[in-house]
Amino acid sequence: MKRLVLFPLPIAIIVYLMASWWLNKYYTDIELNMRTYLAIGAALVSGVISYFLFTNDTDKFNSTDEKRKK
Repeated sequence: MKRLVLFPLPIAIIVYLMASWWLNKYYTDIELNMRTYLAIGAALVSGVISYFLFTNDTDKFNSTDEKRKK
């Protein structure tokens, strides 16, 4: 669970917020529900990609947490 919360979730939230802002600012001719679907899709794709790309980085954070507990 920590692996999911450490990198992919914050990245997905940031991507969703930025995509929503960008689509609402520059592409107002697209319907609101389609803009929302696009932003959700972008957030999911970025979250999945970051989940697999940052797998080794979360191990580094976990090892430092275990050292602190000792």
